[in-house]
Amino acid sequence: MASSSRYVCQECGHAAHKWMGKCPGCGAWNTLVEEKPESDVKARVPKSTSSSNGRTSNPPEPITEVALGPETRLQTGMVEFDRVMGGGIMQGSFSLIAGDPGIGKSTLMTELARFMPERTILYVTGEESKRQVKLRAQRLGVDTDRLLLLAETNVEAIGQAVRSCEPDLLIVDSIQTIFRPDLSSAPGSVSQVRESTASLLKMTKEDEFSTFLVGHVTKKGTIAGPRVLEHMVDTVLYFEGDRHHAFRILRSVKNRFGAANEIGVFEMRESGLHEVPNPSEIFLSERGYGVSGSAVICSLEGTRPILVEVQALVSPSSYGTPQRTATGFEYSRLQMLLAVLEKRIGLAFSDHDVFINIAGGVKLNEPAVDLGTAVAAVSSFRDVPTDTNAVLIGEVGLGGEIRTVSQLGPRLKEAAKLGFDRAVVPANNLDSTTAPDDLDVIGAKTLQDALDTVL
Repeated sequence: MASSSRYVCQECGHAAHKWMGKCPGCGAWNTLVEEKPESDVKARVPKSTSSSNGRTSNPPEPITEVALGPETRLQTGMVEFDRVMGGGIMQGSFSLIAGDPGIGKSTLMTELARFMPERTILYVTGEESKRQVKLRAQRLGVDTDRLLLLAETNVEAIGQAVRSCEPDLLIVDSIQTIFRPDLSSAPGSVSQVRESTASLLKMTKEDEFSTFLVGHVTKKGTIAGPRVLEHMVDTVLYFEGDRHHAFRILRSVKNRFGAANEIGVFEMRESGLHEVPNPSEIFLSERGYGVSGSAVICSLEGTRPILVEVQALVSPSSYGTPQRTATGFEYSRLQMLLAVLEKRIGLAFSDHDVFINIAGGVKLNEPAVDLGTAVAAVSSFRDVPTDTNAVLIGEVGLGGEIRTVSQLGPRLKEAAKLGFDRAVVPANNLDSTTAPDDLDVIGAKTLQDALDTVL
C-alpha cells in the first residue's frame, strides 16, 4: 500500500508526494520534510454560525448597514513606532515582525512595556526562559506589573492564559516555536505555523486585543514558513539593519491601517533602542568633503524623505572579470547604471571594479536614487569631487534620460532644512513643483546635464 505521507517544503510550503533534494517551488535544497496527513483535523465551523435547520445565524448584510465603531489605537509613545503602525497600534490588529537573528526584535517588543506601563501586555516566550526575559527587561529599564510573562509553546495553553488575564497586547516570540497538540508535525513546520497562526488570529479578532508575532527569516531574507502567513496578518514589519552598525530600521511592507513602506529609525545602544527623530542629519554627520566618489541622494521611504550619502569606489580591475559589489543598493540596478554610463556617456567601466555603499547601513530600493549613484560612480572614475552642497534626485532611464519622480516637494524641503544650496532634479518635475526660496533647483534632462552641473 502506498504511503499517504507528503513532503512539504519548509521555505515556501510546496507539497510533493515523494522526497526531493531540491524544492520544485522555490529551488531551495534539503527543505522538504515528511508530514503525515491530519485525518482527525476537520474543517472547524464555529457553532455560533450554524443552526439546527442548517441555516446560518450570521447572514450577509448590505455594506450600508454595517455598523462602524470608533477607531481605537494604542498610542505607544514611541513616535517612530507609531509612525510605522499608521498612528498607533490598531485595536484588534494582528501583526508580524521579522528580521535577522540578533537584530533587536525581542528588544523592541520588550520595550513596548516601558512606553505603555498602563496597558496589560502578555509576553509569550517560546525560545527564552522567564529569567532571560526578566534580565533583558531590567537592562531596558522595564519595571511594571502589567507586563506578564508566559513561557509556553502550546497554543491551547496560550489561549487559556489570554482568557484569564485579558491583555491589551499579546506578544508571541516566536511563531516558529508555537504548536497545536492535535497536529503531529513538529513545531516550525509549515502546517504548524499555519494552523497556530490561524488559532491566534481567531482569538485576536474575537476578543479584540492586539497581537504581535515575532518571526524568523530565511537566508534569502524572506519570512520563514508558508507564504500564507503574510496574507493572514494585518501588518508585516521588517526590522532591518547591519549588526555592525548602530542604526536599525523598522519598515512596514504591508499595513491595512496605514501607509505601506513607512519606516522608523532607531539607534541600538547598551540601554536599548533609541528613536532617531531626524535620520537625515544622523546619516550625513560623518560625510566627507572634497572626496571623490561621494554624493548626497534623497529617498522617499513611505511618507518620509531621507537624505543619505552614497559612496562609490571605482578602480582598475586586476582580474579578467571586474567586481561589482553593492551594499544597501540593488545589484541589478547597479549593473544597469554602469551599462548606461558606458553606452551613453562613453566611460569604460568594463575593465574597472565598482563598489557602491549606502552609508549608515540603510537599504534603498527607490528609483529616485539612481542619479546620485551614477554621479558618485563617475566622480570616483574621474577622481573629481562632486558639489558637496548639491542633492541629486532622479531616475535614470536606459537612454540616459532623467525621468520624473514622485513627491519632489517634500524632498526639496528636507534638503533645504539641512542646509543644502542646490538640488539637481528631473527637468520635467520643475513645472509642477514649488521649491523653497533658499534652494537653487536645477533641472536636468539627461545624465550628461547632471554630470556637467555637479562635476
